[in-house]
Amino acid sequence: MSHVQNPPAATRHLHGQTVLVTGATGAIGNAIARALAASGARVLLHYARRAEEAKALAAEIGGGAVCFQADLADPTRPTALWEAAEAVAGRITGLVNNAGILGRVSVGDPFDAWQAVWARDIQVNLLAAADLSRAAIRHFRTHGGGRIVNIASRAAQGGYRGDAMPYGATKAALVNLTQSIAGSFGAEGITAVALAPGWVRTEMAEAYVAEHGEAAALSGIPIGRMAEPDEIAELVAFVLRPSQVSLSGAVLDVNGASKMR
Repeated sequence: MSHVQNPPAATRHLHGQTVLVTGATGAIGNAIARALAASGARVLLHYARRAEEAKALAAEIGGGAVCFQADLADPTRPTALWEAAEAVAGRITGLVNNAGILGRVSVGDPFDAWQAVWARDIQVNLLAAADLSRAAIRHFRTHGGGRIVNIASRAAQGGYRGDAMPYGATKAALVNLTQSIAGSFGAEGITAVALAPGWVRTEMAEAYVAEHGEAAALSGIPIGRMAEPDEIAELVAFVLRPSQVSLSGAVLDVNGASKMR
């Protein structure tokens, strides 16, 4: 496969950076990996099950990209993932907590199903990000700082629909985690920013459209369309630029004006 074409040196704002991206085989994670590589970063690609897709992506973007497998639903794996990435890459300058799931469960479902969905969403969406952030902070403290970008959601604001409350709750907690990191560790050169997308054209969005229709997904979005994964990726690459220190603690809404604060 051909490698991603390198842009002019003047636009390679992430040259010399090494960034771990979780969920790199999903639509958003794939786009993020490509955008970071195009900006000059070495990308460490996490995947859970899609080994061949991860390997193909690494080969395509080049720049020393490496793949790491980890099931983030297993509480032991997030820290092990960081340790494996650190062992291969040495210095890591950025972490993008992109991996996430949306479990569906309602109050009328059996109690064991209710608890299982809550537990899995909390583990993958929040605790895995917290454990990876802990490992990253400990690494950054001894290596001159670093950046954390957490992919939250519009669902973090104002509550979420009744059949996906765990998703909204975990994304709200992820925003709080981001701001806690920014406020607590900024003096040590560690920054944290959250992105809060609305509907993005992903497998999750397509599944919703298949069940409820495009009009239901686009209802309440003034611009009349979903975001594309490349829009999210472009913003992540911008946030990770060394020049963007003062963005630390920000929650950047990317929802087509469907949720404004």
